[in-house]
Amino acid sequence: MFTSSAQSGRRLGVSAVGVAVIAALLAGCTGSSTGTGAEQSDEVTYALPANATPNWLMPLAVSGKLATHNLSLIDTMYEPLVAYDGSTGSVERVSTADVADTVDFSEDGLSATIALGTRTWSDGTPVTSADVAFWFDLVRANTDEWASYRKGAMPDIVTNVETPDNQTVVLTFDKVYNQQWLLATELTLITPIPVHAWSITEDGGTPDPSLAGTTEGAQAIWDYLIAEGEDTAGYQDNPLFDVTDGPYTLTSFSDSGRVTLTKSSTYDGEDSAHITTVNFSPFTSSDAEVAAVRSGEVDYGYIPTSELTNTAQYTELGYEVSNWDGWSITYMPYNFNNPEMGAVFSQLYVRQALQQLVDQDSISTVVWNGAANPDYGPVPQNPDNEFLSDEQKNNPYPFDPAAAKALLEQNGWTLGSDGIYVCQTGATCGEGIADGQRLEITVLAQSGSTETDNMFASMKSTFEAAGVGFTLESAPLNTVLGSTAACEPSDSECSWQLSYFGTAGSWYFGGYPTGERILATGAASNFGSYSDDTFDQLIQATLESNDPSAMQKYSAYAAQNLPVMWLPNPVYQISVIKNGLTGTEQDSLASFHPQRWQWSK
Repeated sequence: MFTSSAQSGRRLGVSAVGVAVIAALLAGCTGSSTGTGAEQSDEVTYALPANATPNWLMPLAVSGKLATHNLSLIDTMYEPLVAYDGSTGSVERVSTADVADTVDFSEDGLSATIALGTRTWSDGTPVTSADVAFWFDLVRANTDEWASYRKGAMPDIVTNVETPDNQTVVLTFDKVYNQQWLLATELTLITPIPVHAWSITEDGGTPDPSLAGTTEGAQAIWDYLIAEGEDTAGYQDNPLFDVTDGPYTLTSFSDSGRVTLTKSSTYDGEDSAHITTVNFSPFTSSDAEVAAVRSGEVDYGYIPTSELTNTAQYTELGYEVSNWDGWSITYMPYNFNNPEMGAVFSQLYVRQALQQLVDQDSISTVVWNGAANPDYGPVPQNPDNEFLSDEQKNNPYPFDPAAAKALLEQNGWTLGSDGIYVCQTGATCGEGIADGQRLEITVLAQSGSTETDNMFASMKSTFEAAGVGFTLESAPLNTVLGSTAACEPSDSECSWQLSYFGTAGSWYFGGYPTGERILATGAASNFGSYSDDTFDQLIQATLESNDPSAMQKYSAYAAQNLPVMWLPNPVYQISVIKNGLTGTEQDSLASFHPQRWQWSK
């Protein structure tokens, strides 16, 4: 999943806007917890990473809304069918946080029988197998809009959904798949949806559970629900969000992204909340957030990696400082369909040269103050694991500007009078590259992080010294994600060239770190439209084989063929947590779980 980068440390100087945000926070947190003991028993203020503003609470995935802070909030209100969690130190299923009781695969591997726990929606209606089937009906009829879709994955792999009784769902698959992938990656995408309340197509409509049984009906319901999800200003008073089955309910949601959740009085699952009220506060810069932390108005927040040398000041204020490491990778997708640079990016030698201009070791150590690790491929490298190939571990394209320049010149590029490489007249620089094409790239990057700003300043200097033009455009995370979409060259939204949303890691995996959702041809989150038949075959092998070598071959090919530009992988955050707040073990999948937080007595 994309982090609140997120999905998700973002730091800029305190501006007038930043000061206003702090003032608003202070004004809006009069009941916020301070000190210890009884004063803290009912409330927590959680500082969202800078520029990570919640903008989606509908439990249906759409493009541009997959940041982890959105997904984490959704999971507190709508529990998934199967939940995976990395807060215990290893990534594994946490059955207390999901709706399924048991998941049993048939001996031939062609079906799974899922028994649901005894649960109810907040209006007293039971959570049933019909709610799972409703999810399938909606997603199957709207795969062109469902952001987690990839042809040949969920829901395509399910040929039949049976509901023999209210508590049982039987899924039949089109062939045998890797069961680890099915459980940890595919079944975790499913969230039961209240068919008795949400099978409507207009405000005040009478629910019709049979409506989603037709393609037209399911599309009409989808269109209505997604439109309601887009109306964030109306969340607070929207009756749709009154029907939940998670440990929290929505109390308020402001246009600025400030969210308040309240402990559900009707939750009957095993992951019930301890804290009555949780406030989620957005910030436009990390400096504004740090000011709020230092003022004591934040119980759980973040500090920039630059502050790692000054942790004593935070411990003296009563905070515990800790790294939040993630099971993730960080990269910038190339837009292979960009009308100006797509043909250039399509040349492997160009991508090899650009990769050799990224000094990952220095960026990780100096810019990120050691709170990032070099990243050479599609499989998380920390901790070491059985899925990693030797090719990825050993970095096939180490930093070497001289080698990058030589590679470009061998393929027809020459330095122009302004020091930027140009494809020579008459040279064969690659299919679709015209004579006189300049080697200039534009990067759209998320704003709000000093480390991100400094990383790209360093890269700009290195790239331009090597003859590659480099323009940086910065915008808030939601804008970057919303502007980074797969496109055709003729589309007006195809102007982006490279996009960075990795300040806290670009993509967080489930337990089985496959790449079918981000790198396979046609995948919803394959923003750059990378396509390679051999690579697709390798990805498919990771989904159908239990042999670890399948993942290793996939790892090696992506490390060598560079479907994206690999960049240092930062820790998710540097957390600061007030002494006495427990249950805050960091989830390597980048989710937060406020229902498990509580103040020690």
